[in-house]
Amino acid sequence: MQFLLAFVVVAPLLGAAAALLPAPPGLKGKSPDQAVLRHGVTVTGVILLAAIALTLGFDHDHPSRMQATTDISWIKALDVRIHLGVDGISLPLLVLTALLTFLCALYSYFKMPQGPSPKAFVALLLVLEAGTLATFAFLDLVLFFLAFEMVLVPMYFLIARWGGEGRRAAAGKFILYTLLGSVVMLLGLLLIGIKAGTFDMVALATDGGRGLTTSVQVTAVLAIGLGLAVKTPMWPLHSWLPDAHTAAPTVGSVLLAGVLLKMGTYGFVRIALPIAPDGMHTLAPYLAAFAAAGIVYGSLACLALARPGAKGDLKRLIAYSSVGHMGFVLLGIATLTPTGVNGALFANIAHGLITGLLFFLVGALKDRYGTADLDTLAGATGAALYGRAPRLGALLAFAAVASLGLPGLAGFWGEMLALFAAFDPAEGLNRAAYLVFMALGGLGTLLTAAYLLIVVRRVCMGGPRPAGEPELADVQPYELAAWTPLVALTVLAGLWPAVLLGLTDPAVQQLLAGGTQ
Repeated sequence: MQFLLAFVVVAPLLGAAAALLPAPPGLKGKSPDQAVLRHGVTVTGVILLAAIALTLGFDHDHPSRMQATTDISWIKALDVRIHLGVDGISLPLLVLTALLTFLCALYSYFKMPQGPSPKAFVALLLVLEAGTLATFAFLDLVLFFLAFEMVLVPMYFLIARWGGEGRRAAAGKFILYTLLGSVVMLLGLLLIGIKAGTFDMVALATDGGRGLTTSVQVTAVLAIGLGLAVKTPMWPLHSWLPDAHTAAPTVGSVLLAGVLLKMGTYGFVRIALPIAPDGMHTLAPYLAAFAAAGIVYGSLACLALARPGAKGDLKRLIAYSSVGHMGFVLLGIATLTPTGVNGALFANIAHGLITGLLFFLVGALKDRYGTADLDTLAGATGAALYGRAPRLGALLAFAAVASLGLPGLAGFWGEMLALFAAFDPAEGLNRAAYLVFMALGGLGTLLTAAYLLIVVRRVCMGGPRPAGEPELADVQPYELAAWTPLVALTVLAGLWPAVLLGLTDPAVQQLLAGGTQ
């Protein structure tokens, strides 16, 4: 188990280095480009298998205990350690990252985005995977920060070099916002490490903030929370996200929504909640207020983009929907209750599956039509997907109803638990305020249903195909291979939520009680 976790974290970096080397003559296939893309599929596939093996070997009877741990001294003067481990909180995110990266590599093998050499593309994809996996596996504050920052460079270049119109400006905005947030976050992490005398996240969580004064905790949570909120993204620190998603290539959008946003919310659960509980208790109502505002704001922005004549980009609409969905995650965390935090962790996974699928589908539509403009898709040339590409239309409708939180699909449980927890927040929090936040969240669910059903009606139920217009290609075999796991897991998580909640709940209970061991 130790080896498996270390392999999962290190293998993407080794694979990235190998991708930049010349392919051996016997493995080149039809071309060097094909060889390096196949290399990406192979490496990410092996990492996914290792993550699955790690899951099978995980002691599911004790998910609150850190498992597969490695703890080696690295910088003795600062007591920085190479400390790795997984529990019921981090394991699902680790597997989600490995799965989405593999599906993106598989999709890119058949549909490589336009841009420079595939060598750099595959190498950046693997470096991005290494950073995200390390973020969920490291248990040292300094290494967590390094892994957290590591993903910025590959994502910047994926957007700037392989993105669409406005890619350089969008990539610049992405790196500027996240770097500024990270500088503030680093100050908070250093404050905790210096005041507590250790950067070890397990020791700090076990201590439960008893070695830190309330003022230190509040300052640390404010600094760390700002950095995490930018990455989440929390309203009003979200404005980099729509531009980044709109300009990014399909696989970039999938990984940005499915994995990178989860790093922010994971940081709240892994660092802020257990290490600085008094600081979180002080600032939780403000976090909940911003979360509720984000839920309503994101839904209203999507409604504005969905209306006829607005020239709304479908990728941009899905990006704004992420602001609303991640608002439910933050609201669940801000309740400071096991129910709310479990709902947040469930919503994290559900959003990664469903929004990843949505961005795959919108990318496929853009490939076929040359645009993701809703007015164009629903205009005179109308998509009318049910009649022209029925399988593509059915998948888009499925992803939309999953995203709006239809009971029986993954999107339902996280939002329901977050709202339920807001009805009865942790002791000491203003229940009247949280009831208002719950009502705003409920309004957000109605608005979410409204804009997603408008999108389905306009794109899938358009007019008949004009005479003389060519047929639209339906779902291709490689697309089906990349999308089917996301569909299956969305249904599985919706019908059997206990599979995921059984992993997270014991770990959350122990984390909130003051310890991870």
